[in-house]
Amino acid sequence: MSQDIQTTAEATENDALPRQVEAHAVGCGETGEKPLPEVVTRKPVKQKSAAEWAYERLILYIQNFEEQLDNEHEVAMGFAGNETGVLRIEGLCYFDPDILTFYGSDEEGGRMQLIQHVSQLNVALRALPILREDTEPRRIGFQLAAELEQAT
Repeated sequence: MSQDIQTTAEATENDALPRQVEAHAVGCGETGEKPLPEVVTRKPVKQKSAAEWAYERLILYIQNFEEQLDNEHEVAMGFAGNETGVLRIEGLCYFDPDILTFYGSDEEGGRMQLIQHVSQLNVALRALPILREDTEPRRIGFQLAAELEQAT
């Protein structure tokens, strides 16, 4: 039990602030998680829909994952529980209050779109080799983060 005493204003502010907790097994390396940027914390979490809040955090996860990739790989999303395969993430969208949409292509380059309710959100980020050797890997996380900054 905490011995800290908070004013009503402090308790209200702390309740509205997003929290991020991280732990790692010894020797497994760090994920490079960073504090939430100001663009994400500008609007209180309680004023965001579940879709908007999930969208913003997914952008940060994708961007962080891409920072750890070499130039031979780009980010993709794996699916659990079926034979759908993977989706190379080329776009991300939310539809208030509770829908997220992932746009992209499958491993063979065919167009793909996943529409998912936030209560069913389960995203596995994967590194896939780029399709063509003469192109640079796409870094969608940085583009999404820039668009998030412009939208606010």
